[in-house]
Amino acid sequence: MNAKPLLVVAAAAALALLPSCSTTGVGSASLAAYQAYDVPTKLPTNPRNVRVKVSLSKQRVYVMEGSTMLMAMPVSVGAPGSSTPAGNFSIFNKEHKHRANTHGYAYSGDSIMQTFLAKKRPGWIFKGTPMPYWCEFKPNYGFHTGWVKHQPCTHGCIRMHENLAPKFFRLVSVGTPVNIASSQPEDATVSVPMPPDAGPLPDYTGRMYITDGYFTQHKTPVYQ
Repeated sequence: MNAKPLLVVAAAAALALLPSCSTTGVGSASLAAYQAYDVPTKLPTNPRNVRVKVSLSKQRVYVMEGSTMLMAMPVSVGAPGSSTPAGNFSIFNKEHKHRANTHGYAYSGDSIMQTFLAKKRPGWIFKGTPMPYWCEFKPNYGFHTGWVKHQPCTHGCIRMHENLAPKFFRLVSVGTPVNIASSQPEDATVSVPMPPDAGPLPDYTGRMYITDGYFTQHKTPVYQ
């Protein structure tokens, strides 16, 4: 069995920012179920007609082409006090291997710490929190891969399941309109299966986050 790197927790505030989950309480079977999760996805006929609708109350994203549903997926949105902004936006920046600038992981040898850049220990190397398949719709707010929980839990970004983020990234373009509201008409008509709640799942090792491993932690996307 390979030895895992030592993961040192810096502070509760830092943990709230990072994509991690609990490291206790749930075994590999539940994690396997989470990793197997997927939803049907269609490619658009005309990418210029794609638009995104976000329901904050239901934690759902609907990717539409006209009246055609391309993908409906559960997401995690901002927690109370750090809510996801509502309104009309458009995606203006896309980056597969995006990392946060201020929070992430510091490491020295096999020791890895979740922390803020400003609190990094002298001599340690810092890597920003990985936010794969970043699609920014407002400065410092974007859609990105992260652990999807059944309750609002982010600092305002919209977290997507690891298998759905690459699909979303392909469906949208710079300029794609995004409407974020408390509810959407599709809430009443579209049924979205849920993945296991990521909250109790064991986290990936810190090594996954300081390398490029998390950027490719997903199934090969399949489209209808």
